[in-house]
Amino acid sequence: MKRVDDFRLTLGKKELVPLIIGGMGVDISTAELALEAARLGGIGHISDALIHDVSDRRFDTAFVKDKTRFYKHNIDNSDKSIIRFDLGYLAEATRLHVGRTMEAKKGDGMVFVNIMEKLTMNGPRETLQVRLNSALDAGIDGITLSAGLHLGSFALMAEHPRFRDAKLGIIVSSVRALQLFLRKTARLERLPDYVIIEGPLAGGHLGFGMDWAQYDLATIVAEVAQYLKAEHLDIPLIAAGGIFTGTDAVRFLETGSAAVQLATRFTVAKECGLPEKVKQEYFKASEEDIIVNTVSPTGYPMRMLRNTPAIGSGIRPNCEAYGYLLDGSGGCAYINAYNAQIALHPDGKNISVMDKTCLCTHMRNYNCWTCGSLTYRLKDTTRRLADGSYQELSAEHIFRDYQFSVDNQVLLPT
Repeated sequence: MKRVDDFRLTLGKKELVPLIIGGMGVDISTAELALEAARLGGIGHISDALIHDVSDRRFDTAFVKDKTRFYKHNIDNSDKSIIRFDLGYLAEATRLHVGRTMEAKKGDGMVFVNIMEKLTMNGPRETLQVRLNSALDAGIDGITLSAGLHLGSFALMAEHPRFRDAKLGIIVSSVRALQLFLRKTARLERLPDYVIIEGPLAGGHLGFGMDWAQYDLATIVAEVAQYLKAEHLDIPLIAAGGIFTGTDAVRFLETGSAAVQLATRFTVAKECGLPEKVKQEYFKASEEDIIVNTVSPTGYPMRMLRNTPAIGSGIRPNCEAYGYLLDGSGGCAYINAYNAQIALHPDGKNISVMDKTCLCTHMRNYNCWTCGSLTYRLKDTTRRLADGSYQELSAEHIFRDYQFSVDNQVLLPT
């Protein structure tokens, strides 16, 4: 019976354990978590979501405080179109987070950064260009393009000296999305080094509509593989979403996937950035507690725990401090939903906004409990302690369990 360790992911001259930890923001996939994956011979992701706040926490910078002070006069204004990110500060925060992470890297694995196109920051093109190029400046091993089609992202990096050196990949959920990306970037004569195929059982934002349950990861992987074969393209495919055991991973590796990307089981790792009390909510969750809704202002459906505090919260939009989801005109679906409630309740008291949520603020405060479809199984991967709580696991324990387990077994901690 084969194990994950019987396979290897080849990227350029690197041979890696074919396990990748996904880039969960905001700082849920911490540098420490990514570095453990790299130390163990796989790939770990950090995320650049709310990069200024991550830098402030890690390095005692004051990017958020300074931005809030600069736009303080606009806090009570429903029009957020004047808010702009200082591109120099954005570059500095990115280089700090990525650079310090890379300086600490040990082992034979790699560290990538997950960069979401949907973080439009009231300047979609220029802010994305700074984020991408600053990550390359800081020595990141690879960039995973997520949450969007990224039709112009390769072009934004094309002049960087590491454009053909760093590993660049994209997350898709359909053949159509990959076709659009490859056609748009064909003139650059630079293929992605890998393609992550994220299925409908993944956590957080989904690349599907509310009909997500009609889709199947294995089928999508097979369709993408068939398309690449027909086009004579040799690009490693990485399956993601709902891969809970080493045996699950082996099924994809045996059928042609070069690696698998994982997240759910690492949300409860000691190195994960979620607070202890939130990890316990994940452990306690039942299957019925896991829902898919449309409260995200991005327009994508989102999987989360039913009792997540972000649902129905009516907090004031905090764009002066954050504002990462402001579109190119300074708009956000949550601002519209909030303003509609203010019109009904001018005193601003006891407001509940059910159809959208202030994703920036709630993700920053770990009050948006996004999760994978199999989160309810986390309790079966550990031991319940005398006080009723569940024992945290080390990232190494989880990684090694995926790497060496067989027959759908899960190794409990000692």
